[in-house]
Amino acid sequence: MHLSFGSSSKTSDFIVDTLFEWWNDLTPDQQQQTQRIQLKVDNGSESSGVRTQFLKRMVEFVDQIGKPIHLLYYPPYHSKYNPIERCWGILERHWNGAKLTDALTMLLWARSMTWKSLHPTVKLNLKTYQTGISLTKKAMRPIERRLQRNPLLPKWDILIRPAS
Repeated sequence: MHLSFGSSSKTSDFIVDTLFEWWNDLTPDQQQQTQRIQLKVDNGSESSGVRTQFLKRMVEFVDQIGKPIHLLYYPPYHSKYNPIERCWGILERHWNGAKLTDALTMLLWARSMTWKSLHPTVKLNLKTYQTGISLTKKAMRPIERRLQRNPLLPKWDILIRPAS
């Protein structure tokens, strides 16, 4: 389990940078054994299936790691089914009442929690992220061609394959 905290805005770039960090933390053997990555996404504004900057960065990520990624989105108001929401709930109960006076205290508390008998890898990203980045329709055309959208759920089921 990998938890990333940021000191800036939660943006598409923050999310994909966090994925790069997670991937780079895997051993070469783990990376090689990975055939495909499935991400269950909460459909937030910064990671939705129509967010141009997110989709652009995800295509770049797929090309860099050479593995397909399947984005599966939870419908609105269904966060209770999302495992990360349960993880956050456990973290909130774990540090309930603790005075999180600074980033180090927060990180130490997060590292000391357990979920499914595991302690998480906890990272703090200090980069400042710009909000409101989006691509023009013209810039989005080659990105959109890379997305295999399920015709029944085009905004909620997207497969991205590495460039050949």
